[in-house]
Amino acid sequence: MDKRIIVAIDGYSSCGKSTIAKALAKAAGYKYVDTGAMYRCVALYVLRNAPFTMDNVDEAWLLAHINDIQISFALQADGTQHTVLNGEDVESQIRTLEVGNAASQISTIGFVRKAMVAQQQAMGKDKGLVMDGRDIGTVVFPKAELKLFLTASPEIRAKRRFDELVEKGQNPDFNDVFADVKDRDYRDTHRAESPLRQAEDAVVIDNSAMTREQQMEEVLRIFRSHI
Repeated sequence: MDKRIIVAIDGYSSCGKSTIAKALAKAAGYKYVDTGAMYRCVALYVLRNAPFTMDNVDEAWLLAHINDIQISFALQADGTQHTVLNGEDVESQIRTLEVGNAASQISTIGFVRKAMVAQQQAMGKDKGLVMDGRDIGTVVFPKAELKLFLTASPEIRAKRRFDELVEKGQNPDFNDVFADVKDRDYRDTHRAESPLRQAEDAVVIDNSAMTREQQMEEVLRIFRSHI
């Protein structure tokens, strides 16, 4: 019987981390945890409830409410997974540009990351887990048996994000999406708390010129070599 491992997938925004992580988890029969969705849930909670704007975050208020934010994942009949915030399915609400931008800001706060990391580490205690985010292989599971780092050019990532938003019925401006991608890259790599960086033992996959099928084939090849 193959050993069960933890697969940590890190990389830049709009690199398809969640897509490949979900597909790998399904193929391997593993659990999948979308850490980005967890930070988006915190952001959505703040946008809905906080008595301040994202231009002037009151960290004392957020610290007082961080334990009120309960996040889980619900498997749907069609095999997809939805994110649940305090009992409410918020999968569509957390995928907007506004929430994504707020999540990138919220995720720089130390106590927010500490609270989310504690939940994430608890989810991986029995292994057989695929988790994607910005600091999975460096902070959450530094001893993960397989670490992948996904990257692609900013232009390619912006186009993918733009197309995704259009598919969801939104009417984005490409220049805004491109600027958002670059801003998030800067924040993710320069934040003081757990910045995005490639783990020394991570396998790097540049998927700029890859189809989803080609990327999946490569990821499965790497995964099988580790089990």
